[in-house]
Amino acid sequence: MKAIHYLDGQWMEGNPPILGPLSHATWMASVVFDGARAFGGVAPDLDRHCERIVQSTCALGMKSMLTAGEIMEIAREGIGHFPGGSELYIRPMLWAEQGDGRYMVMPDPESTRFCMTLFEVPLPKPGPTSVCLSSMRRPAPSMAPTLAKASCLYPNSGRALAEAAKRGFDNAVVLDFEGNVAELATANIWIAKDGAAHTPAANGTFLSGITRYRVGKLLHDSGLDVHERTIAWDEVLDADEVFTTGNFSKVLPITRVEDRDMQPGPVYRRARELYFDWAHGAAAKAKRA
Repeated sequence: MKAIHYLDGQWMEGNPPILGPLSHATWMASVVFDGARAFGGVAPDLDRHCERIVQSTCALGMKSMLTAGEIMEIAREGIGHFPGGSELYIRPMLWAEQGDGRYMVMPDPESTRFCMTLFEVPLPKPGPTSVCLSSMRRPAPSMAPTLAKASCLYPNSGRALAEAAKRGFDNAVVLDFEGNVAELATANIWIAKDGAAHTPAANGTFLSGITRYRVGKLLHDSGLDVHERTIAWDEVLDADEVFTTGNFSKVLPITRVEDRDMQPGPVYRRARELYFDWAHGAAAKAKRA
């Protein structure tokens, strides 16, 4: 796997060391990141991903030394280091090097550092995917920095995935702190019922994904009923279809929920087709502009 990194004004390969034992991020988890995708010569919603990492940086008490536009230009430069059409993961990351204040728990905003990483990884193809209910929960905004794509939130996703794997499932549905469906351990969740698409309303306990937003808008604009609302676990069990949206995999079907087998349905297929048609069409339009 080829991986490149933009660090301190230059590109490098491999896995360069960036944290030391005294780095604030090492022991106080002051790290945020984002993930975008490039494939087939396009990088859908790259601007939104770059805007979100700047927002995440501020939400964790740090300060980005780069604007979203500057981060996007670095990402585009990095894409150019790979053969055209490569399937890439694009990951800008910011972290605090020093603490601020008497207890050194808060990050020092002025010590924030930046690294852009791009590496080759194929887009997952639709196939059998099973999910179960996790015992893990998403926290309320007062319990964790849920408004940031913060690395400190991901160990609980890892716990949910490990729990699911022990039960023989691929992924897990995670509830919020009130017991309503939030998302999967690794992506946003959608259900279809009676020809309409439903996804949990963004309530601050999970990131309202960029691909989630895009798919919802595309479905709505195509004439489908789209509902963002509170969803109970029983509704997932009773759904006509279940599918996911997320940056890493884009749009994929769920084919088994607990002990119930399901088939990819028309709402999922419409969502996937609309998304990839939009991704390639938007890129072509931008080139003509």
